Amino acid sequence: MKPRLTTVALAAALALPAAFAEQPQATVAKAPAPTQQALLWKVSDADNSIYLLGSFHLLKQDDYPLPKEIDAAFEDAEALLFEVDPHEMTAPETMATIQKYAAYEPGQSLSTVLPKPTLDKLGNLISMTGGSVQALEQSEPWMVSLSLVLGITNAMGFKAELGLDRHLMARAAEAGKPAAGLETIDDQMKAMDSVPYVEQTQGLDEFLGDPKHAIQQMQDMHGWWRSGDVAKLDGEMRAEMAQKTPESYRLLDVDRNNAWLPKIEARLKDSKSDDTLVVVGTLHLLGADGLVEKLRAKGYAVERMCDGCEAPAAQ
Repeated sequence: MKPRLTTVALAAALALPAAFAEQPQATVAKAPAPTQQALLWKVSDADNSIYLLGSFHLLKQDDYPLPKEIDAAFEDAEALLFEVDPHEMTAPETMATIQKYAAYEPGQSLSTVLPKPTLDKLGNLISMTGGSVQALEQSEPWMVSLSLVLGITNAMGFKAELGLDRHLMARAAEAGKPAAGLETIDDQMKAMDSVPYVEQTQGLDEFLGDPKHAIQQMQDMHGWWRSGDVAKLDGEMRAEMAQKTPESYRLLDVDRNNAWLPKIEARLKDSKSDDTLVVVGTLHLLGADGLVEKLRAKGYAVERMCDGCEAPAAQ
């Protein structure tokens, strides 16, 4: 199988675009969407429950309305948890935080650090769109990859402002339900900036060598998410990311899951806590490193909330 180093850029695009999106607005579908299967699990102890919902951060208008299980979980939950607090994502200082981590240190730039063959491919691609590499000179490879992926996905009709988390943030605000974050924008950017340079440049070089492959990957991931195909998402995305880019996987998935777990479990242990809907990127729920199996291993009752789904587990 062809190595999918572009998985890192795609994972970043699915994890981080909220700060680039417009103010969230609840999405209203004009026509019924094709059948979907929710990536939703209910984790319970003796007195309360947590819903774990796998988000796709870039969606299209026809991805709405949502499966009824998601609407039911939203109605049952008294509070919501997202990767980042909704208020922080739209704060004026958020873009400055992103730029701080995405920029090279003084004395370095893309053209002085990136291998010449990769730089040439980048220049050729950007020139086809009428742009210039100069606009990206101070951006590190992970941000260049993210920018390119977001540009392609936007042209395909995928919008961050239509993403599932953005939609539910808006609904929570309209319903007066409290919403908080599991981490900060600074935490997210620090994780991205910590990805080893070799994995950043390899991913960018592969993307530039075959942009159509990234387009196909995005279409595949979206299809698997819509159909609730845990096996495909786990095997083709999470497991492959863990194998091909282990440090990126650790930094972007495992370490963040481990940091979030006690915050989620605290809500289960607190008898005074309300039922909570937790909305995070789908890859954070899958496999042995995912939140679903980590909570199951702690002895909590876990069930997948999905009509027609055969596999109850996240792996």
